[in-house]
Amino acid sequence: MVITFYGLNCFKITSGSTVIAFDPPSKKSKNKSPYFQTDAVFISHDHEDNNGRDVLHPKDDGLFVVDGPGEYEYKNIEIIGIPSFHDSSHGKKYGRNTIYRVKFEDIILLHMGDFGEKEISSEIKEKINGVDILFIPIGGDEVIDDDAAAEIANQIEPQIIIPMHYPAKNKKVLNDFLDEMGAKGLKAEDKLTIKKKELSETQTKVVVLEPLI
Repeated sequence: MVITFYGLNCFKITSGSTVIAFDPPSKKSKNKSPYFQTDAVFISHDHEDNNGRDVLHPKDDGLFVVDGPGEYEYKNIEIIGIPSFHDSSHGKKYGRNTIYRVKFEDIILLHMGDFGEKEISSEIKEKINGVDILFIPIGGDEVIDDDAAAEIANQIEPQIIIPMHYPAKNKKVLNDFLDEMGAKGLKAEDKLTIKKKELSETQTKVVVLEPLI
């Protein structure tokens, strides 16, 4: 499995000939939109920074789109969309958000989208049920801040934590999160290549990915 980062919440994840994407910015977004061939896309909420199904290049059999809570299956990929909120006032400010638990190549991914609740509820914890790689927002303002992200990440206990949704030009938010996680000074990588057997069962580590755009 190869994971590449395109800024904000957008990731391309490749395993063999299958490619999935999370939260690509649309053509209307002020952020750069990626353009790559993909089989499936997962959209955490309907905002121009996250709903860019129009920018992706679908394969011959079309684009499989998941844009809300529920249980889905695609090409032996098991997907659970978990309802949550974009803010700490039960969605009154920014609305709803979908967390995606995706079992892909026997690796369990958890992409939290624009999660903004102060803590994860017992209902969400029950549906998460084990995570290998966690994609968690840390930027504050419209999502959880670095302190809340560190606390939630420690509760989920994934094998790998990948921070997202932070200002690329402002390193303070990222550095504060890394400090909270005991990973101060961690250098960014261009991509993450990982196999199930390489995931540690006892040690959690943070991986910072350099945005490609």
